[in-house]
This record gives sequence, C-alpha cells and structure tokens, in this order.
Amino acid sequence: MVTNGLNPYRDKRVLLLQGPMGPFFRRLADDLKNVGAVVYKINFNGGDWLFYPTDALNYRKPLDEWPQFLQQFIIAHRVDAIILFGDCRPIHKAVKHIAVRQNVEVQVFEEGYVRPDYITFEQHGSNGHSKLPRTPDAYRSTPPDIPHPQKIGRDAFWFLVLWTMLYALASFLLSPFYSKYRHHKSMDMSQTIPWLRGVWRYAYYRIKEKGITQKLIEQDKKNYFLIPLQVHNDAQIQVHSDFDTVAAFITNTVTSFANNANQGTYLVFKHHPLDRGHFDYTKLIKKLGREYNLNGRIIYIHDQHLPTLLKHAVGVVVVNSTTGLSALHHNTPLIACGNAIYDMPGLTWQGTLDSFWNNAQYHSIDRTLYKHFRQHLIARTQLNGSFYKRPVKTTRGTGITWESGTGLLSEFDIAPDLAVSSVHNSNVHAAPSLEETV
Repeated sequence: MVTNGLNPYRDKRVLLLQGPMGPFFRRLADDLKNVGAVVYKINFNGGDWLFYPTDALNYRKPLDEWPQFLQQFIIAHRVDAIILFGDCRPIHKAVKHIAVRQNVEVQVFEEGYVRPDYITFEQHGSNGHSKLPRTPDAYRSTPPDIPHPQKIGRDAFWFLVLWTMLYALASFLLSPFYSKYRHHKSMDMSQTIPWLRGVWRYAYYRIKEKGITQKLIEQDKKNYFLIPLQVHNDAQIQVHSDFDTVAAFITNTVTSFANNANQGTYLVFKHHPLDRGHFDYTKLIKKLGREYNLNGRIIYIHDQHLPTLLKHAVGVVVVNSTTGLSALHHNTPLIACGNAIYDMPGLTWQGTLDSFWNNAQYHSIDRTLYKHFRQHLIARTQLNGSFYKRPVKTTRGTGITWESGTGLLSEFDIAPDLAVSSVHNSNVHAAPSLEETV
C-alpha cells in the first residue's frame, strides 16, 4: 500500500484514464515520471485530448467494447495500477471488476471531502463506494497527526470555469474524431449558456438577497433548518442516494417538514453555486409552499455565507453532501438522507427525517469522535492541493503535497474480501509504444 507519497509507484506501470477537466492529469504524469513510473494515458474525447495531446492512446470504439479492450490493454502492457477521476462515470464502472481479476490496484480521485484545501485520493472508490469504516469504534483510537495545509485560494473556482469551457469546446470541435463517445454529462456548446447565465444570476442574487443572512441569524436564530442542495447531475444524487433528482429530495423534505415540524420553524434551501445557471427551483418551492400552506416558512437563497448559516441553524438536512462535514464542524445537528461516509451514531441523527424536526435541538455531536474521524479521513483519503490551480510557489507538476496523507486505507480498515493487493513489482523501466488510436 502507498504510505510515502508517490515513491511506491517507482518502476511501476501506471494507466491514467479520464481525469478532472484541465491539465491536472498531464501534471500528474510528470509527478509520476519524476519518481520513475512508466505512465500510459487513454483519451476518450476531444477534451481529454486537449489537455493530454501527446503520448496518449485515443479510444474511439463503442462503450460496450471498452471492458474487453481494457482487459487486453492491462495484460499487453502489464499495468500495475490504474488512476482515474470519478468512479461512477460509464467508462470507469467496469474498471474495478477487471482490475481485481488482473491483480491491479485502482486509485480514485474525487473532489475533496474536506474543502477547499484538499482533494480525495482513495483506493477502490470514493463517496458511497468508499471502504472507510462506518462504525464509531473504528475511530476511537488516537487519531493520526496531520500537517497544517497550504491554502489554495478561492480563485481556483475561476480556473475550473476556464478548464470547463475549454474542455467543452474541444469536445464539440473534435466530436467527429470520437463519434462513438457519449459523455456522462451534457457537453454540447449549449452548455456555455448556463455558465453565462450563472454569472448573471450571481450578480442578481447578490443584490436581491442582500441582508437575508443577517435577518436569519438575528431574528430567526436557531429557528431554521438549513438544506444545502447538491448539483443536479452529481453522482452523489444519481448513484449514492435513493432520490432520482434534487427536485425529489426537495419535495420529500418539504412534505416531511410540513407534516411534522413545529409552527415556529423555517426551511432554508441553499442552491449549489455550481448549479446556479443550470437549475432554478423557485417555482417548485413556491408550489410546495402553497400546497402545504407553508408560505413565509420556506426561504430559498443562493450565495449567502455558508459557515454563518450552518453555525446558526437548529439543524441541517443533506443527502450526502460534503457540507455535512462542515455542519459537524460547527456542531450543528445533522441528518444525512443518502449514503454518506460520515453517517454514523455519535455524528448524525440516526432516526427518521420525520423525527428530526422536533428532536434536532436535543441531538448532541460527539466532538471527540468527530475530531478523530476528521483526522483519519484527511490522513487516509485526502491530499492537500487542487485539481484546477497549482499553489503559487509551485512551478512544475501538480503542486500536490503527496506526503500530507497516505491517500489510501490500510488492510485493517477494509473487509478482507474487498481488499485488492498492493501494486505488484514489474521491474520495468521503459514503456512499449502506444498505438495512436484504437
């Protein structure tokens, strides 16, 4: 298992599949090569090619032929490890099953559980597929020490916007060369409209919602429940929950609140900033308010300061958002309605949503358990850095502080039947050539 940065990848053959939008995987390849790894990369669309244009294979066959091709590729090139971003993408779903058969390690990148200064780097899978223990006793022991992280800065968001637009543009322009590819999210040029609309709405809501936070924390302090919404096409909703859509979650939450909550309490829905230009739930929330006679008790906001809202809420309702960890950090009672890594006795409300409304104020969070869990989470699954922006002082590679945590679970932390053996020795220093296209 990896316990010392990237050094365990020395002399190993590493296959990179789809990464986050932007140059991160190209920079990752440089980091891997610097420790002596042999790196392969497979591109699937024009966006992948834009950020990794050389020394890569371009897969152009149908998706149903991909598993067989991947298995043959692993065998032919004696791959030791596979690294990918997002284990719920269609092209990544078959990877783990094939890797287990071929005794190949799989490492999954994902957005950080602890934001904004960390990214997730986890063995086997992330979020609902994570092998982190879900029982308090697993975290009762002394937590590992974690170094103080370097700060990434808020401008990483604008790099994400830039990389997303370039990725979408390249995918559109080069689509004739990847005609069999189907992205897991809509990537046509019409998607630039929601991003532009999001910029306009950001300015609009900054004016329209001015003073709402102050009103909530002064007049309605500890009388409102905060419901942070997630992105509409997030795998956390589509894969790791029982809700088909965010709208279904909103409807379920309002229905439960209307039938069970005290009259003096409010619901505050907060829109996800990355979904600002894509979806607007105003009509749905107003409709539900009229239907359940809740007019005046449901508030829908967009860009208010989240930590302040969390600190003053009587309770927080999430599906499985990482905002749940922030709620725990602020000692605010929390219920998770989906498959969340932090959903366990001592941290979250273990009863039903119907019972949460009138009991949240009596729920206490085990602060020692939370501290231990958070430090174990960072040490075993988080890396200090960003997918979209390198730290100011970094001029090469990813800029990731690879030694800040293992980024992996130990054998002790996962069920024996789910364990995948560590990267096996290949003793190879040169890579065979790749075909240009398949």
